[in-house]
Amino acid sequence: MSKSSCISEIVIEDPSTWLDRIFLTFDIDWAHDAVLSHTVDIVEAAGVRATWFVTHRSPVVDRIRSNPAFELGIHPNFNPLLTGDLTRAPHCDAEIDAMLDIVPGCRSVRSHSVAQSGPIMRAFADRGLTHDTNDNIPESAGMRIRPWRSSSGMVKAPYCWADEHAWSRPQSLDFQDIVDRVGLAVFDFHPIHVFLNTEEPATYGAARPHLREPERLLDLRSPSLLGARAALERLLETAT
Repeated sequence: MSKSSCISEIVIEDPSTWLDRIFLTFDIDWAHDAVLSHTVDIVEAAGVRATWFVTHRSPVVDRIRSNPAFELGIHPNFNPLLTGDLTRAPHCDAEIDAMLDIVPGCRSVRSHSVAQSGPIMRAFADRGLTHDTNDNIPESAGMRIRPWRSSSGMVKAPYCWADEHAWSRPQSLDFQDIVDRVGLAVFDFHPIHVFLNTEEPATYGAARPHLREPERLLDLRSPSLLGARAALERLLETAT
């Protein structure tokens, strides 16, 4: 059994804060309240610690905030800037500030689509963010992972497993083995994929026109034992 921890609890110089620990993270990605509540219910029932990267205001976000086992981080979306759409935010600073208005005082960040750059990292650090998990080193690479400090001074905590990556490359479901092998073990889930138990692109593709219709999404759930919800439940068994 491995302990669960939150991303901002990682201290580079103290391996006891990140070795033999499970870092369970969620990219909320504008999920419907019913979809988000479904995942929160599962994680709360397991009694583990987790980090939730927030995209929007919601009563469910307030519920997450009230649980001392949970940490809120921000999940800024810089994609419109990359495509030339300045209607949402004219600059990366504006997008970060909008997210921090929802989650003031938070310390952890993962960008939507894991977008990052030197100026973005400096903007994060200038606003008091201390931990970044925008890098991916897949467990299948067979590498030993440890946190490091970026030029901005932030702690870099790459994730080694993601529910959506299972669609394009093999990933182990032996989570204790992953923790033992990789060192720093950060796992990334998305509430919509947990709700759908997504196991392949077709499952999510069929659901995309109905993301605001949770009752319809129930009909589109996958029964696969290799889906995202099945994987989350297996990881929670490892953590508890």
